Amino acid sequence: MPPTRIYPRYKLLMKYNVRPELQETYLQYVMSEFVPALQNMGLYMTTAWQTVYGEYPMRQVEFVSEDLETMLEVFQSERWEEMESRLKSYITHYDRKIVRFRHGFQF
Repeated sequence: MPPTRIYPRYKLLMKYNVRPELQETYLQYVMSEFVPALQNMGLYMTTAWQTVYGEYPMRQVEFVSEDLETMLEVFQSERWEEMESRLKSYITHYDRKIVRFRHGFQF
């Protein structure tokens, strides 16, 4: 099956710190459940950034969509609330926002 081709117009930026004692459980959840579920809902993970120096969030994960309506539908769903709540149990200092898509790092 060929890869899905999308033309991103919006980007979801999620920034947070992973709780050290839950690093392995967090990674398992994100890779096996969180990312695939968002992809099924129309949001595609493009990048995960790791900060190694400075007073910034440890992790920034980016998802893209072709339209704002898709993002808003995801955020209004019960499934998103459940997944975000579970994600928050593994992390601290969580922040998310939607921006217009640009290539490269956006903060």
